[in-house]
Amino acid sequence: MTAVLAGCGSTGGDGEVTLRLVAADYGTGPSDTSQKYWDDVARAFEAKNAGIKVDVDVYSWKDVDRKVGEMVDQGNAPDIAQIGAYADYVERDKLYRTEELVSVPTQANFLPLLSEAGQVNRIQYGMPFAASTRLLFFNEKLFTDAGLRAPTTWGEIRAAAQKLKAQGVKYPFALPLGSEESQAEAMIWMLSGGGGYQDRTSGAYEIDSTENIETFRWLKDNLVTPKLTGPVAPAELDRAEAFAAFTRGEVGMLNGHPTLMQTAEKAGVKVGKVPLPGADGEARASMGVADWMMAFKQNGHRKEIGRFLDFAYNDTNVLEFSDRYDILPVTITASQTMAADNSHKDLREFLEALPTSELYPFGEKSWATVSASVKKNIGGAVAPGGDPAAVLTRIATEAASAAE
Repeated sequence: MTAVLAGCGSTGGDGEVTLRLVAADYGTGPSDTSQKYWDDVARAFEAKNAGIKVDVDVYSWKDVDRKVGEMVDQGNAPDIAQIGAYADYVERDKLYRTEELVSVPTQANFLPLLSEAGQVNRIQYGMPFAASTRLLFFNEKLFTDAGLRAPTTWGEIRAAAQKLKAQGVKYPFALPLGSEESQAEAMIWMLSGGGGYQDRTSGAYEIDSTENIETFRWLKDNLVTPKLTGPVAPAELDRAEAFAAFTRGEVGMLNGHPTLMQTAEKAGVKVGKVPLPGADGEARASMGVADWMMAFKQNGHRKEIGRFLDFAYNDTNVLEFSDRYDILPVTITASQTMAADNSHKDLREFLEALPTSELYPFGEKSWATVSASVKKNIGGAVAPGGDPAAVLTRIATEAASAAE
C-alpha cells in the first residue's frame, strides 16, 4: 500500500486523467487483500477506456475512514472513496450526487433499502458497495452435545447458555461490546428488544428509550452477571476476538455475518443460524450493514468517475467481490443471480433478511459521533455496578448534541 500524496486525481500533460480511488480492505492478509481485487478492476477498466488511469490505495478498516478524512481536510481528497460513512461529507458539500455520476440503469439497480440509506434529504450521495445482515450463530456440535435446539426466545438463549456453561464451553454466549464494533452488537440487541437507535416515524434518536434500557438490563442480569458470556468482560471483548474464538470451537452462540460463517466452516465448525429472537419470539427486524462508495468534487472528474463506477457496478465485478469476500451483493440483478446459484445456498438466509433489515442511520451527519460514543460507552451498561439507563442516557445526550 502506498502513501496518498498531494494532487489526488491529476490530469497528465498528455490529457490523460488519473483517478485516485481509496478503498477499505476486506481481506485477512496479503494473500486476499482487496488491493488485488481493485487492481484487477482498474486494469480491466483502463483497457476499455483509453485516457483514464485509476490508481488504487487500500487501507485496513481501522485506518481507512481516518485516512480519507485527513486527505479531505488537507485539500487532497481522492476522486473516489469506498469507506464506512458519507453523510458528514454531504454536510460539507464535498460529494457529487449519485445521479450526476452513474447511468440511470446503474442507479436503478441498487437494492431499494440500500439506495434509500444512501440519501440525505431524499438525494442520493452514498452508493452502497457491500452489504451483510446479522444472524444468531450457534455451534451445532456443542448444541447437539448439550441436547439443545436453536433458541426462539431470549429465555431459551439464557437456558441454552446455562447448559453450555455446565458442559464447559468457554463462551456460552459471546457478547462483544468492546471498542471495535460494539455499535453493531448494540443495534442487533436493540432491534430484538423492540427498540433501535431512532424513532421510526420522526427519525429522531431514541437511544435511551424504555425498550433499549430494558434490553440492556436483561443482558446484564441474565447473561453477564451469571457469567454466561465467557472469561472476557463484554466491554473488553472485540468482535475479532469473539469471531476467532468461534472458529476455534470455543463459543456456543454469537451474532455473526456471512464471512464468519465461511471462515468457521473452513475451520471445521458446523454453523447453525437463525434470526436473533426477541424477548418472547421473533424479533421485529434484523440488522443490516452497508459500506459506501462516494465521489468527491474537488478534482472535477465527474464524467470519468461516472464511467469507472458504471464499470465497477456491473454484475461481473459485483459478484466477483461478493464471491471473494462472502459479502452480499448490493444490486438487484447480482442478488438475483446469487440467490439462484446453489453454490451460494448458505447465503440465502442472509439474502432473504436484507430487504427488511434495518441499517444504521447513515444519512445523519451525527452518526459518526454517535457510533463513536456507543463504542466508548456501551460496554459499561452491562458491567458490574453499571447502570444501563445512565449509560444510554449519556450516549443519547451526546447524540442530541451532535445532531444540533
